[in-house]
Amino acid sequence: MTDPLGDMLTRIRNGQQAKKDSVMSPASKLRARVLEVLQREGFIRGYSEEALGKHKGLRIELKYFEGQPAIQYVARVSTPGRRVYSASKELPRVRNGLGITIVSTPRGVLSDAEAREQNVGGEVLAEVF
Repeated sequence: MTDPLGDMLTRIRNGQQAKKDSVMSPASKLRARVLEVLQREGFIRGYSEEALGKHKGLRIELKYFEGQPAIQYVARVSTPGRRVYSASKELPRVRNGLGITIVSTPRGVLSDAEAREQNVGGEVLAEVF
């Protein structure tokens, strides 16, 4: 698999379109940190680590509001073939501040608001609305 984070975001997108309660994804530290940001910002109900055969997996609890998915739009920005970096002052705003940008910084994986507050930039991983 060349883009594990993109795979997880696609599983979330597909699960919400199919009205699933939860989806499974293979576990990694980066995926878990991204899920923490999504949970803090209220886009998913939560996640837990489970055994997936002999490997670990992440069960992602999807969130809905009045029958509609909490995540209307999710897209990978920085890909393995084209990395995208941004300074704290140039972090993109998603839907005029209604959505979030997930950024991998030296202080961990943060949302764009947290990165601006701590005045750190980094790799722009994904946009969520």
